Amino acid sequence: MIKNALFLLLFPMLLPAQTVRNVGELFDSLKSHPTTMSDQIRIEQALAGKSMAYSKLYPNIDLFGRYDYASIPTGMVPVPPNELLAMVQHQAVTQPFSERISRVGATVSMPIFVASIFTAAAKAKMMYRSAEDLRYINLLKNEAIVVSANANLLYMQALQQALEKKRNSLMKTKEFVVIKVDNGRAPASALLNINNALHQIDVLKNDIALQQEEVLTTIQSLTGTRLTGPVPMEQLSNYSAGEIKALDPLRKKLEADRLGLSIEKEKLWPLVAVQGSYSRNFADAYNNGKYLDNDYVTIGVIVKVPLFAMDQYTQIAKSSVDVEDSENELEKITLELTSQARQLQNSLQLITNSLELYKASIKEKEELLAIAKVSYASDQMSMEDYLKYEDDVVLEQSKLFKTEAQHWQTLVKLAVIYGNNIEEIVK
Repeated sequence: MIKNALFLLLFPMLLPAQTVRNVGELFDSLKSHPTTMSDQIRIEQALAGKSMAYSKLYPNIDLFGRYDYASIPTGMVPVPPNELLAMVQHQAVTQPFSERISRVGATVSMPIFVASIFTAAAKAKMMYRSAEDLRYINLLKNEAIVVSANANLLYMQALQQALEKKRNSLMKTKEFVVIKVDNGRAPASALLNINNALHQIDVLKNDIALQQEEVLTTIQSLTGTRLTGPVPMEQLSNYSAGEIKALDPLRKKLEADRLGLSIEKEKLWPLVAVQGSYSRNFADAYNNGKYLDNDYVTIGVIVKVPLFAMDQYTQIAKSSVDVEDSENELEKITLELTSQARQLQNSLQLITNSLELYKASIKEKEELLAIAKVSYASDQMSMEDYLKYEDDVVLEQSKLFKTEAQHWQTLVKLAVIYGNNIEEIVK
């Protein structure tokens, strides 16, 4: 049992990595994943609610069978007074009264006017639209997570490449450090320093590999696809600001709650319905014991007006509180998303400026590193000072790569808030 449980837990990690050419393939996998399909099920549930509301407009027809026993003879069907008088005067006439009566037949009922039915259908339709909007927004959120995770993978890959480039640079420096130490031109500590710098690169690369596994697992949990590394991404267009579409599910839910309150109020309105029944009755007449059967049909219009329904008044009060709660939730999320959108827009502009600054800074630090290499080789600079220049280049490169990831993440967050199609922004 324990072995089976461990296997189930580790099974996703044992799946072979898959080849994915671009982020669009991850989006396609996301659409068929259970995470997304659960939103589709909500839509189908809302659609079923709409059908249920309209189904109440159709007639209800029931078949029945019944056996009655009474301690005294009971009428099988109502008998008009004039006919009853004739039966009493002539006992030979089989009279429709008996202690044991069997009945079979059908009943039918159909509403003529029930105001809450149409309102219930309108509520179900609004819930259906809310579920559709929620599916779209949730899909955007998950696509944004995939893009953000892949951006982190690109950042880590670029950082690993920068560290490997630093390793190659240090290995070349180490060649003449060994010569300088052997010739007595440099202390043995110089070789220790450069070996330590190489060791720190291995430590950083191992830490990055651990973080990379976490990100790969995040992507796999949403798409079911196990990657070996990042996939290429290209920005096709910018986000489009406007109405905050991420609020649409809440807006429609609020409308549905308001309709729900109307439904509870309308249940206090008069109800008009048609009811009818047909029965075929069988019995032995009580006066002469002869077998008797007859038909009985009724049809009528019923008007029901609630005069006192405490439970309904309580339900109205509860629905009113639900509306207030939805209004408060919408107002709260509106404030949060409005503030977040403003902050992200400002950040995106600053991030764009930072990218240009980091690129210029890296170019300058690479030039300074080249000078530092020459200075150390000519004994004009200590090993410690030279290593600082190596560190500065990688540090600045890591800032650039991280900022590029932040650019992707900020872009897709804004796309989610404004309901932009991420597949039209990212390729």
